[in-house]
Amino acid sequence: MSAEFLLGAASGIYWGDTIFYLVLFLVLVALIKHFAWGPITSMMEKRAEKIASDIDNAEESRAKAEKLESQRQAALKDSHVEASQIIDRAKTNGEQQKSKIIDGAHQEVTALKENAKQDIARERQDALESVKDDVAELSLSIASKVIVKNLKLEDQKALIDSYIEGLGKQNEVK
Repeated sequence: MSAEFLLGAASGIYWGDTIFYLVLFLVLVALIKHFAWGPITSMMEKRAEKIASDIDNAEESRAKAEKLESQRQAALKDSHVEASQIIDRAKTNGEQQKSKIIDGAHQEVTALKENAKQDIARERQDALESVKDDVAELSLSIASKVIVKNLKLEDQKALIDSYIEGLGKQNEVK
């Protein structure tokens, strides 16, 4: 052994120190594994899980956003359709009201024309009756004056003219 020990000493390797350092290294590795490696790997796993969870949440949020966007687009289309229907109904109602107003106006004009015709006929009848009454009065008046006086033809013409002139003045007063 001494030869080996000398040989090892001559080569500069001390096996006792080497074994001691090797045991110390193994103890240090075991301590690091027990106290540091476990918490570090646990921390790394938790971080990896958090990142995976964040990615999943982001994916879910993106899916929800896409779903909400499609719902918004559908609602927008529905509102356009509804607006078009409301406009169509308003146009239809407007056309119906326009027709009713025009029909009412035509009926009113027809009624006014009929009333005007009746008024004109009544006024005409009244004028004719008035003229008949005036002619009857004129005839009676002339006859009574002719009877009272035997007039000459010229006197009769003058009498008729004066009576007609008086009649025109009476109508102006009325």
